[in-house]
Amino acid sequence: ENVRSPRTGQPLPKALAVEEIESLMDAAEGDTSRAWRDRAMLELLYATGMRVSELTSLDLADVDLAQGFVRCFGKGSKERLVPLHQQAVEVLRAYLTQGRSELLTAKSGNAVFLNRRGNRLTRQGFWLILRALSSQAGIQSKISPHTLRHSFATHMLDGGADLRIVQELLGHSSPATTQIY
Repeated sequence: ENVRSPRTGQPLPKALAVEEIESLMDAAEGDTSRAWRDRAMLELLYATGMRVSELTSLDLADVDLAQGFVRCFGKGSKERLVPLHQQAVEVLRAYLTQGRSELLTAKSGNAVFLNRRGNRLTRQGFWLILRALSSQAGIQSKISPHTLRHSFATHMLDGGADLRIVQELLGHSSPATTQIY
């Protein structure tokens, strides 16, 4: 009665398989402004490991396609520069030049990702988009925007990336936080 239960470890984060990521990306394919936006958001989250709040708060000044990086403002307003691979640059460029202009309104401001009304896309708005795309892709497990971040970290480490590099890309201040992967 006076003995406390032992602390149980946290469950390992759920990561999608590479094939599921590919199916999700394929589900976002299309020739509409919203399809370009959705593909660019998925590509950016998976290519950088950004948090969804970092993604939705991106402004045009935070994106440098010529140099191939984005500036993220993470927890505690910590700023970090995250490199983009060429495919992410191309998908984001296509959205910014073709898709965003169709969503743009007078009230859009400098937000990178816009909803159908021309306002800055919210975290909840992205969640709804992700849920629809995962259903369309035939992904059976429940996924969240954070699942893409976990998938990024897991696939980077599986591919041989150094834990310290992944820690910096994710914006973790402690290596212990990144060790769960």
